[in-house]
Amino acid sequence: MDGEFRTEFVRDPSVLRQHPALVLNADYRPLSYYPLSLWCWQDAVKAAFMDRVDIVAEYDQYVHSPTTRIKIPSVVVLKDYVKPQKRVAFTRFNLFLRDGFCCQYCGARGDLTFDHVVPRASGGVTSWQNVVAACSPCNLKKGSKSLRRAGMNLRRPPRQPEAEELRNAGRQFPPNHLHESWMDFLYWDSELDA
Repeated sequence: MDGEFRTEFVRDPSVLRQHPALVLNADYRPLSYYPLSLWCWQDAVKAAFMDRVDIVAEYDQYVHSPTTRIKIPSVVVLKDYVKPQKRVAFTRFNLFLRDGFCCQYCGARGDLTFDHVVPRASGGVTSWQNVVAACSPCNLKKGSKSLRRAGMNLRRPPRQPEAEELRNAGRQFPPNHLHESWMDFLYWDSELDA
């Protein structure tokens, strides 16, 4: 480790937090795409020493203990396969992910809330089949009216997504930081150019 980096680390411990490790399942697929399955470098190093993961790729920076010097892991793969969940939790985030982070009435992105297609005042329930992502203006316009009365249409009908469908949807929204060593593992099952 060069002296400048070491001095910077001593002054600011968050510097090495900028080196997350991509966590892959035993089949070399990420545990999740959105949010991307990442561990801080400390957890990745600890898991490697406990022989729970194999280190597949590394950063150029090192960490030191009194007796050991190792490169910081950038990609680790679990030794034991973790079975993906089949059931998709009904959360605001998963709802937005299902709807592609856009309003299901006008297609706008950003400033999203959710809307009951059949209003709760009319007996509508909070479920996958009755709730959609909506921008604030569309949500206010619709209010507690039916779609027909509000003169609005859905871009696509709401339904409960499959776990694999949400995982694939998450791949379309990469995080702000993608290390070059992760690319082969994030999109390894995408179609190759001929």
